[in-house]
Amino acid sequence: MKNSSPERRAARLALAAAAVSVVLWASAFVSIRSAGAAYSPGALALGRLLAGTLVLGLLMLIRREGLPPRGAWPGIVASGVLWFACYMVALNWGEQQVDAGTAAMIVNIGPILMALLAARFLGEALPPRLVAGMAVSFAGAIAVGLSMSGDGHASVLGVVLCLVAAATYAAGVVLQKPALRHGSPLQVTFFACLVGTLACLPFSGQLVSDASRAPASATLNTVYLGVFPTALAFTTWAYALARTSASRMGATTYVVPTLVVLMSWAVLHEVPAALTLAGGAVCLAGVAVSRSRPGPASGGAAAAVVPAAAAGGGPPLPSPGALEHHQRPAALARQHGVEGGRDAVEGDALGDK
Repeated sequence: MKNSSPERRAARLALAAAAVSVVLWASAFVSIRSAGAAYSPGALALGRLLAGTLVLGLLMLIRREGLPPRGAWPGIVASGVLWFACYMVALNWGEQQVDAGTAAMIVNIGPILMALLAARFLGEALPPRLVAGMAVSFAGAIAVGLSMSGDGHASVLGVVLCLVAAATYAAGVVLQKPALRHGSPLQVTFFACLVGTLACLPFSGQLVSDASRAPASATLNTVYLGVFPTALAFTTWAYALARTSASRMGATTYVVPTLVVLMSWAVLHEVPAALTLAGGAVCLAGVAVSRSRPGPASGGAAAAVVPAAAAGGGPPLPSPGALEHHQRPAALARQHGVEGGRDAVEGDALGDK
């Protein structure tokens, strides 16, 4: 009971951090739509990562955080290459080949892949509520995608690129999770962003060329992508990921399509169709189901043992109720034995008389 309040506070902070991430990532789609018209996929990814690395580096200096421990580096390097570099380039490129609806449907395979990879390599459980919520959210994402699709035409290259984006996103999150056991969220995010920046350096020539011709609004959107959806959102994501499962975090990102629709409606004046709004509502309902928890079990075996944590990490200990339950038959047997012996003695005494 003493730990319930701190645990609830930590859970609320993790949920708030995840909410910041999904809101900023949703805004990124609006900015990419603007900046992508002037910047090529690789140049846009490199410009975004350069801005993010600069902001994160300043935060590292302010907080005086040094290099992360050796155990964090495999996850940092892997997530930096897959999630920060490959995912961003593939998504930027894929959205130039297919319509937004098709891209949304394909990329939303990512949370499902994430849950499967986390179950396989991290040993995370897949509760029925999580699986059901993800299925509901994916159905809503399909509805949103269908409503946003144009003529239904999609190039094979665009589909493949969106699949690469979904796979690298899922793998990057799962590989980042072990790194957070060794390093802080800021350390892991900064060095992963730095690794992604180094991986995208071959696009330097394109970035210089595009920046010389791009309008100021496109360049400002690129800087925004680096400061907020990258530096801030990836840090808050790492903070939340360190405090919950990768599969549950992946299910949370199903909120993004709904937020994108609402932001496009407010900022770009793109009025969504009825199917789009309905699909967004289904996505939100699925996320609510996936993040819900079953109520505490009443009675029965659930109350028969004390958790191992309460016993100092040792094996589960029987609760007082369970001890009483198991000790009652022995006590009754002893009582009957005593009474039986007393009757036998009284019988012998009568016989003697």
